[in-house]
Amino acid sequence: MNIHPAGYQLVRNLRLCSFLSRRCALTGFTSCATQIQKYGFTPLKWQNGFPYCLGNNLDLTIRFHSSEKTLQQIPTAILENESKNGDAHSREISGESGLSIRHSSKRAIARNLEPLSEEFITEQKTRTSTEREKSVDQFFDRLQSCTSPSDVLDLYAESTMTRRQISSCLMTIWKTTKRMSEDQKRYERKLMFEHPAFETICQQALQEAQSMSSNDLAYSLFALVKIGVSQNSRLIHTLLRVTQEHLNKFDERALSVLSSCLKNMEDGKSVSTLRVGLRLLVELRIPEIKRVMALQTMMRCIGKDAPLALKKKLENKALSLLNKFTLPNSQYMFVTLAAMGHRSHPLLEACANRVIENIHGVPFWRLVHILQSCKNLQYRNPDLLSAAGNHVASTLDIWQAKQILLFLVLFADLGFHHTKLMNVFVQIVLARSESLTLKDVLSVLHVYSLLNHRLDENLKEQFLQTLSDAFEMYLSKCSSLELLHGIYSFCLMGHYPQAALNQLFQDSNLSELRSSANFYRESNERMLQCINLCLELENPSFTRPVNASIANPLLPSATVNSDVRKTVDTILGDNSLYHQGLVLKNIHFIDFEIAVDQEQKNVVPFRQGDEIGSDPNIQRVAVLCTPASAFCLGTVHPKERLALKIRHLEVLGYRVVLVSEHEFGKLSEDERVDFLKSAIFAE
Repeated sequence: MNIHPAGYQLVRNLRLCSFLSRRCALTGFTSCATQIQKYGFTPLKWQNGFPYCLGNNLDLTIRFHSSEKTLQQIPTAILENESKNGDAHSREISGESGLSIRHSSKRAIARNLEPLSEEFITEQKTRTSTEREKSVDQFFDRLQSCTSPSDVLDLYAESTMTRRQISSCLMTIWKTTKRMSEDQKRYERKLMFEHPAFETICQQALQEAQSMSSNDLAYSLFALVKIGVSQNSRLIHTLLRVTQEHLNKFDERALSVLSSCLKNMEDGKSVSTLRVGLRLLVELRIPEIKRVMALQTMMRCIGKDAPLALKKKLENKALSLLNKFTLPNSQYMFVTLAAMGHRSHPLLEACANRVIENIHGVPFWRLVHILQSCKNLQYRNPDLLSAAGNHVASTLDIWQAKQILLFLVLFADLGFHHTKLMNVFVQIVLARSESLTLKDVLSVLHVYSLLNHRLDENLKEQFLQTLSDAFEMYLSKCSSLELLHGIYSFCLMGHYPQAALNQLFQDSNLSELRSSANFYRESNERMLQCINLCLELENPSFTRPVNASIANPLLPSATVNSDVRKTVDTILGDNSLYHQGLVLKNIHFIDFEIAVDQEQKNVVPFRQGDEIGSDPNIQRVAVLCTPASAFCLGTVHPKERLALKIRHLEVLGYRVVLVSEHEFGKLSEDERVDFLKSAIFAE
């Protein structure tokens, strides 16, 4: 009969353990581990093949009795004999003992082969697991205390890493640099790339990639891309390839992380393939989705450039789960739709209503994210914005000034004018003007000039002077672009700080703003032309430097509203009684100019050279057709450039009639005639 060679090793180990169980009683050892190491035998569990399988399947081991029990079992004669002749033990280990000893070894094996109790096994497993968990907890505690990439790499160098710990280290490296300044970030990354452990951790990530879980794989790839590892490196290519191979195993979290990672990566064959695979996977999993959070994760994954058909499928799935939406789900849907670049009015309306009902339970940053998403989606809901503004205005005590200002900036970006909140913030600015930073001052100027907020004359002058003083404190630190934006906002509100204007019209600042290399050159030119016109019409006493010339603006290209022209023709009956498509000062476009006799309430023809004489009863009327975007949301309160145009036309002697194209289009023919006729001939 052929016996497996491993069998001999098993028997040999069993004999050794049987012998050592008696030997421990004489030498004082309580474990045979020391004796096994002394004589060069390998423990059974370290062996491969048959002995290892036998040990695992039968769950057998050698239990060694205590010295007391062993002494009771061994006859005195044997103890005396063994104490006198130590060479016999050496011969037993080396396999040279006599036949009688071999027979006694078999009997000893039979006595000592007993399975361990379940309690003992459980206790040992629990102890081992507890020690391992304690070690892991200590590692992660130390990892959280790291404040730089070098700290993380030092910890890595002195630890034994698992796959999860590798991804955790890489993510911590990225997190430690996330809030650093650009200069500090560059310095820390230089130290990181030069650190000897960085190459080691990258090499280990490369080797362990195939064995990583989907989450560890996604987080490792994300972190490596974020910290600046080249996309052309072997490591990134390997992680991308392994990700493609295991994409079907990715859960919701891993897909979300992978999606965020791919957004930051340059287009390439592997990246493009992975993006396509990600969208196909999302499309396949849509019918299986039962939870709202899982659906929102999938919606975020596909990105803004996904096909419209896929976005519609996800939208329909979300609408089918609408009755399961919680308040956090409704809040998060705004961010989700913004992430996929899809404006779904049914979803947004439903979620907005839910948020309005529970506005007092929405935390600060979540409300900010909702407003930012509304801005990105160009979704303007007056009811939602009013509820948010009223909530902030009624709970001013819990908000910091910067938080209120952030809300006002978001409202301004959405074109929403919350009068009460803006009036309250004026008082905050007057009380805490010394705490305003340059960024705060520019933000306040932007909000109040954009929304054309009106104050009482005394309060307005005090408010503008306070902002002017605060702005001039930072003139030495202002860039040319910040200087331009600040003065432009002041001009929109009819205030002209002399020191700031003098600095703006310096050659160096003008040259920088109008440089061909400046990305904002055209926008800068328009603002400079507007400032120049404001000074000409409203502050002619300001003396500009001789060499501070500003080019005349190009004539604006605009067309007259055909519906309004048809109505004007109906009212006047003769198209020679009005002018259309005029441009004043090469900036302000007027749709229709009409000369009205205020006393007679009729239209008078223009004389040669467009002169209407010096008759005080003759009034120039400028009819301006304006889009809805020129007004604050849900009102006919003019914003920014429209408000400035009205002010300039009034300085030039015009009476302005505003026609909202959106509202005008809703009227019938008779209503249009009545509306425009009453506006033109009003006193």
